[in-house]
Amino acid sequence: MLVGLVAAAYIGDPLLAELNRYQEFKRLALLAGPLMTAQLAQMGMGVTDAVMAGHYGAVDLAGVALAGSLMWPVMMLFMGCLQALTPTISQLNGEQNYPEIGETVRQGIWLALIAGILAMITLRSIGPVYALLDVDPPAAAISVAYLDYSSLGIPALMIFFSLRCLADGMSFTRPAMIIAVTALLLKIPLNYFFIYGVGDFEGHGGVGAGMAQAIIMWFQLGLIIIVVTRKRFNSTGWRTRWSAPDPTRLSKLLRIGMPIGATIFAEMGLFSFTTLLLGRFGSEVVAAHNISMNINGVLFMPPMALGMAATIRIGYRIGQGELLDARETALIAMGGTLLIALIGAAMIFVLNHQLVALYTTETTVATLAAELLLFVTFFLLFDAAQSTAAGVLRGYKDTQIPMRIALLSYWVIGLPVGCSLGYGWFFPPMEVYGFWVGLAAGVGSAAILLSLRLHHVSRNKELILALTR
Repeated sequence: MLVGLVAAAYIGDPLLAELNRYQEFKRLALLAGPLMTAQLAQMGMGVTDAVMAGHYGAVDLAGVALAGSLMWPVMMLFMGCLQALTPTISQLNGEQNYPEIGETVRQGIWLALIAGILAMITLRSIGPVYALLDVDPPAAAISVAYLDYSSLGIPALMIFFSLRCLADGMSFTRPAMIIAVTALLLKIPLNYFFIYGVGDFEGHGGVGAGMAQAIIMWFQLGLIIIVVTRKRFNSTGWRTRWSAPDPTRLSKLLRIGMPIGATIFAEMGLFSFTTLLLGRFGSEVVAAHNISMNINGVLFMPPMALGMAATIRIGYRIGQGELLDARETALIAMGGTLLIALIGAAMIFVLNHQLVALYTTETTVATLAAELLLFVTFFLLFDAAQSTAAGVLRGYKDTQIPMRIALLSYWVIGLPVGCSLGYGWFFPPMEVYGFWVGLAAGVGSAAILLSLRLHHVSRNKELILALTR
């Protein structure tokens, strides 16, 4: 390293710039690595539900899939509001304004409590949606019961996330990884106990996965409390005093966070609503669709983690006053995510049948799922690009325009394309394949428009300053 610095002094700026890029890549990778593992472990819990419910029965797998198609968009709509905490804390960390971090966290806990209660009430009242959409009744019954049980843990999950933002925002991302991996390891035996039963305890099939999920949510909250009460966070003083809800601070967080929640909801809502619309084609189609989406989701987690790491790192650099240098972080994150997506797409193309075999032994479901995975090889690059670009823009606190892009891409482009092709409004119906073309259209549009927005924001110092005020 010393030799490189000396050489750069003689050779000039290009080598020094390359050295700086390497250092920035290293910092980003150190943040992204634990987040990537955490996201994969979190996704692993959904995969665990799908695999274990799938081996119990196709109807249970469909029920769990339908439950997830409603639970996660609703949760992310509310949880997205909390994501304002990460760029806010990371910028304050760059400024070394630790007391303000403490107050931000206290307000974030209030926001999390309110969001958790509202999300729980929403999910426990959502049953009539299935009847409205003419979803297969046996699968719908399992889904409703799953939501009733799992929703009991959502307030804990929201508070967990607000405290996790404290650790992440201060560039301490390992706790998220450790907690997620530990939770996954606990989820497997809990799922087995509640789905299949042990001894005199009779299993509950797919509904049992919801019981296990509620326990896991409270377990994660307990672990993050242990983390953030360590000396490392004492400088923030977040637990040294009590703060009442502050409307001014809460509104500032919501001004950043609500568009994030709406953006995530727009994307997840398209995928989830597609699952609901496919419910009329039967449990086997829903099961195959869910398997393909799960595999896509696993490979989507690393790019998503890079976007989260970029949020933290760009926020920190802006707090340090490195407004235009943050663009370097953005370019590194985008390049890394495209490389990871290419590797994932190649793996799916080669191993699609083997991957599906992990989920089900039912021939009809497995064959359809393997065919749907071929769609993933085409749009995984776009999906990865839009996710990372959105994460990078959050580091700049740019959330309003990305929200509009998401609504346009997913609901004005993606959903109409999917419905028109799937139901055959203008052409012979393509059914599930048509809906997957719609998903690809929505994701592709978002990737292109968000990348253009990122190019514009990262080069504009005046705009960056305006966004961070």
